[in-house]
Amino acid sequence: MRRQRGSVIIIVLWTSILLTVLVTVMAGKVQLSARTAFHNRTAVTEMANVASAMNQAEMELILERMQLPIDQQLELDEEGVARTPAYRFNGQPLTLQYPTGDDIVVRIYDHAGKINLNRIRTEDLRLIIEKRLGLEPDAQVVQDLLAAWTDWTDLNDMAGINGAESEYYETLDPPYSARNSPELDTVEELRLIRGFDELFKGFNLEAAFTVYGSGSSVNFNLATREALQLLPGLTDELIEQLLLYRETREFRNRADVGDLIPVENLVEVSNWIGNNTSVFYSVYAYPRAEVESAEDEDVAQSVNNGEPVREVDPVTQAFMEIWEVRSPAARARVYKVDPYAQLPDTSAPKVED
Repeated sequence: MRRQRGSVIIIVLWTSILLTVLVTVMAGKVQLSARTAFHNRTAVTEMANVASAMNQAEMELILERMQLPIDQQLELDEEGVARTPAYRFNGQPLTLQYPTGDDIVVRIYDHAGKINLNRIRTEDLRLIIEKRLGLEPDAQVVQDLLAAWTDWTDLNDMAGINGAESEYYETLDPPYSARNSPELDTVEELRLIRGFDELFKGFNLEAAFTVYGSGSSVNFNLATREALQLLPGLTDELIEQLLLYRETREFRNRADVGDLIPVENLVEVSNWIGNNTSVFYSVYAYPRAEVESAEDEDVAQSVNNGEPVREVDPVTQAFMEIWEVRSPAARARVYKVDPYAQLPDTSAPKVED
């Protein structure tokens, strides 16, 4: 009798344990399903908000092609001079004519602020290569890179001295053929040319270069930090000064640039300076991210003359499209869509004194 009671107790205990485990597993699955549903709903909502913001950004660019209303007041700089509205498309967070809400950030980059690979001269490319290689670049390395570029963009498949044509590229894994055309299809194609992937390792090519438009100069009012970093004569300190200047004023000519940088530096970069705008834009939209910790808040303040001016945007990837907007009577023509594009450097000018 005692054995039977003991067996019953053991069975009851094991049954209780099994039921407890089963309930725990089921509760975990329910919780996981609830979390999945919540994150899916959040992701769908954010994607819908981003898509809506892209439509409103398109309208912003279409409105830019229209004549300004007679009663519209233009923004004035510190000297009381009207600022050019098109220069706001330099990557700063925008307040659109049709607002997107505080939870979405929209940034628009005019490609006149980038270096056009399809219009670049060989001599200018040499200067960019030398700057990327650093002080006292190896002349042979520079020549090899230029030779590879020339073979990639010429119209034949005959390799020049120290160059590279399809015969070389077809030995790679995976194999591919040389472009053999002066017109690159994408900026990332630059990495396919022998030596250029290593030259620009870790560098955001999309932020610095474009393959759209006919301009060969760079508008300093629109230039990305990455594009300026490649131009000859510009040190990191000078670049930050230029970025700070254009927050409150605009560069009207080379003389304005010359007020900020030494004469010898101006001579080096002078041929690059332009005041053109384009009809090609990279448009980024993404949910706003908050600074998560007190430590982040301490480092998220940019410094201008010793005073904090604004927080650094912690977001580094965003939904991006490249558009051509030529007329207020037609919608934008889409050239590229990248849901996970790397943002250009959006940090504020780092000027301490």
